[in-house]
Amino acid sequence: MANARRSADRDSAAYDGRTAATETEEYARNVDTWVNPLMSDVYTALRTAILRGEFAPRQRLIETELTEQYATSRFLLRNALTRLETEGLIELQPNRGARVREISVQEAIEITEIRRVVEGLVAARAAERVTDAEIAFLHDLGESMKAAVQATDMLRYSELNAQLHATVRSIAQHDSATRIIEQLNGQMVRHQFRLSLVPGRPTVSMPEHLAIITAVSSRDPEAAELAMRAHLTSVLDALKAFAGAAATRGAL
Repeated sequence: MANARRSADRDSAAYDGRTAATETEEYARNVDTWVNPLMSDVYTALRTAILRGEFAPRQRLIETELTEQYATSRFLLRNALTRLETEGLIELQPNRGARVREISVQEAIEITEIRRVVEGLVAARAAERVTDAEIAFLHDLGESMKAAVQATDMLRYSELNAQLHATVRSIAQHDSATRIIEQLNGQMVRHQFRLSLVPGRPTVSMPEHLAIITAVSSRDPEAAELAMRAHLTSVLDALKAFAGAAATRGAL
């Protein structure tokens, strides 16, 4: 009888062990499926689409359409929408769902004022850390930007503009500042693109970008910070002029 009981106990323990292992493996698979790649994929894809202008400001985001478009579940989609609301890219309205958030020119001005301070700090840090290889890459970027302006390829120039700022952030290796800037840039992207299309704007911003490249490449933190702040002051002036023109049109 005792032997039978011990055998049963061993079988029960083995079963419990297999059950626990199976449940742990199942949980791990669920975590990987629900939280890591798929959730990130939906969030990234939808965020990219919004930033590219595939969804217009104030456009409704219909859950049934999005789950089909991105081949995802409502659970994963809603988690992605919550993250996008936190970034200020969409609005979640009770009983009405989600829509793409419209950023006013005044808000864009306020965001750029913050960027001027933070990106100035980042440029100074980049000048302290830049390597010879990174200097060569910055100069190549500058040449590509000049070529885009000469070819009046404003879409390409806008892309290179974003790449230059991202490269300076990468060189600086200031993670906290990078997170702040990238969140702010997500809200600013439409206004940045519209500014790049303003007649004469690239001829103003191009020398400013080259000044940033020169200062960082010279490993001069003070000059790099001043160059970045001067550039973003110019962006502020352009946004204010844009706001003034819009107000004048509205008054007519």
